[in-house]
Amino acid sequence: MSSLDFSTKIGSKRFSNPIFTASGCASSGQELAQFFDLSEIGAVVTKSIMSKPRLGRPTPRMAETPSGMLNSIGLQGPGIDVFLEKDIPWLVANNAKVIVSIAGETVDEYGVLARRLRAVSGISAVEVNISCPNVENRGQVFSCHPDTATAVIETVRRNIGGELPIIAKLSPDVTDIVHIAESVIKAGVDGLALINTLLGMVIDINTMKPKLGGKTGGLSGPAIRPVAVRAIYQVHQAFPNTPIVGMGGVANGRDAFELILAGASAVSVGTATFGNPTALIKIRAELEQLLLERDFRDFRDAIGFAHRGAK
Repeated sequence: MSSLDFSTKIGSKRFSNPIFTASGCASSGQELAQFFDLSEIGAVVTKSIMSKPRLGRPTPRMAETPSGMLNSIGLQGPGIDVFLEKDIPWLVANNAKVIVSIAGETVDEYGVLARRLRAVSGISAVEVNISCPNVENRGQVFSCHPDTATAVIETVRRNIGGELPIIAKLSPDVTDIVHIAESVIKAGVDGLALINTLLGMVIDINTMKPKLGGKTGGLSGPAIRPVAVRAIYQVHQAFPNTPIVGMGGVANGRDAFELILAGASAVSVGTATFGNPTALIKIRAELEQLLLERDFRDFRDAIGFAHRGAK
């Protein structure tokens, strides 16, 4: 039996371990549940849900890149009504810790979604996705501007009340991510999700046209991990008391440990699950072993360890 306290906290909520799914990569958990018990991971972060059903962007929607992939799904989903009727009860029945990710086209839509979630039992936190890079209108990337990011978080906080922790998901496609983080922290978030995918594009040299139906998409996978490490390190250095859910190219326990040393209180795994549906379980075991080998007995002692003694 391990002597490691592997638990972590975001706001008022405690999670048994720091390995989460990444929003959008496992829908609402049912696909992964056939490979392992969802209670074995820290939390299921659902695909970002919107008020109404959404078809998403035109096909083709995915393209391979060196050490990664581009996706251009466009937040396809069933809408909040179906989500609350089917997905949340299923997740609760399967003993999953649930973090609901929400996205909106307007500030008001975020408020409506937050109000719908306020009285729903079985939810541990809400991820506010203000940074999706593959929607039709890049103007919807609220996290690229401090004023719009603040407006969304203030609306969500006002409508959801003080019980559920709010996690703001930020984009790396900004000049100063610390400045954006500061704006949402002041607006009332309990944690940050760093980083969303980077905006990218692939052109087919045979057709001489963009490979993706929506032209641009979100770059994920190992190629973006150094960007994630940098963003997490910078934000943790500025705001060491704000929990960060780190993500971006995590494929093994060493990758997860790197994000934790930079300042992540939890790690979301996404693209790696496409090649190996049990990647989260493998990463959790490898991370636990790495912590024990380095004489950590409390996971939280490793968070931001790379900053100690740094000038």
